Amino acid sequence: MEITVPDADADATVPDVPPPPAAPDPAAPPVASSRADLRHRLNTATAGFEAPLAAIDMEAWDVNAADLVRRAAGKPIRVASKSLRSRMLLRDVLGRDGFHGVLALTLSEALWLVGTELSSDVVVGYPTADRRGLARLAGDDELAAGITLMVDDVAQLDLVDAVAPTDGRVEIRVCLELDLSWQPLGGRMRVGAKRSPLHAVDDLVRLAHAVQSRPGFRLVGVMGYESQIAGVQDAPPGRGWRGRMVRSMQKRSWAELSERRVEAVEAVRKFADLEFVNGGGSGSVERTVSDVSITEVTAGSGLLAPRLFDGYTSFSPRPAAFFAVPVVRRPGPGVVTVQGGGYVASGAAGDDRLPVPWLPEGLTLDKDEGAGEAQTPLLGSPADDLALGDRVWFRHGKAGELAERFDQYYLVRGERLVDTIATYRGDGKTFL
Repeated sequence: MEITVPDADADATVPDVPPPPAAPDPAAPPVASSRADLRHRLNTATAGFEAPLAAIDMEAWDVNAADLVRRAAGKPIRVASKSLRSRMLLRDVLGRDGFHGVLALTLSEALWLVGTELSSDVVVGYPTADRRGLARLAGDDELAAGITLMVDDVAQLDLVDAVAPTDGRVEIRVCLELDLSWQPLGGRMRVGAKRSPLHAVDDLVRLAHAVQSRPGFRLVGVMGYESQIAGVQDAPPGRGWRGRMVRSMQKRSWAELSERRVEAVEAVRKFADLEFVNGGGSGSVERTVSDVSITEVTAGSGLLAPRLFDGYTSFSPRPAAFFAVPVVRRPGPGVVTVQGGGYVASGAAGDDRLPVPWLPEGLTLDKDEGAGEAQTPLLGSPADDLALGDRVWFRHGKAGELAERFDQYYLVRGERLVDTIATYRGDGKTFL
């Protein structure tokens, strides 16, 4: 039985990294205390622009960033770039105390981020088969010094050697990923994402020895993502019974994985000089940093607080990222239709992958039509107060995927538009 948990062009000429977003204004009002206040602020700040558009409430962003640092209890936070997908947002958060380094989605993204001097410490979060990117990495001292590849199989080392033979090649930094899924009943049951095949301590140690004994590679880190804890709401709205089951699973899973991770890291440290041991995600920061083997924690989604982060007992982030679409039809009483809006999150299909209408409060998706490619009907009494051209603000299911729909974000502080910044898409990039 298995229970799973969801989880570029590197040679292009790129511009210099733009300056970070405007600094917080000490005179700005506090984060909106109600959805009505938030709606007014977003509408006022972006009034001069046509919807569809996407905006970030920078006051909520500030609160969420500070709360992540508090939860990390002194351990540095590596920023998951896939959750932001904007160099200016990355630069902003990396300039704050408590944040250091990037966990990138792909090698091509890592090459771009290091090449544009956004960061000199980028770990590629997943193994790569990007031959062109590997050749570029292996031929550049600066890129090789700033990028760490993720490995969980000797075949991935073989691929690097096939692309760039060790003679004359720069040394490639390597991080090993330990599988942290929970596999009770002798492995007959699996809870967690299907990631690395390195589940047992001996599995990790064998590959670590293989890396250490292989010319052209240097083992610098170990990573483990406890997806069944970090990526699963333990108090999903309206489903108390599920929350109790999830919390029970997470307690037992944590007891097993934390002991195994400590043992694995201790074994590897006996013969490898590890620079970092990375773990967790926005949903498990407190728990992850309590593990004595962990030197840093990864987070990203907690900065923007998408819909899938509404049901955690350990933290309550402020929703910070929104997109607006205009009302274009009024089919009847209690119904309006907005243009587009069908931005569905990745993962196993379900209601929680749909965007949620947020402002004005009280609108719901039509169960028969959901969120559509061309139009999205919305139901509820607030519909009768909306006119053609009025905006409905939505929240996406996930954090970073919203950036694939828009080429820019409008940054809002109070009732003011303080900046307009490019997403990866606005920079002409898409990495996966």
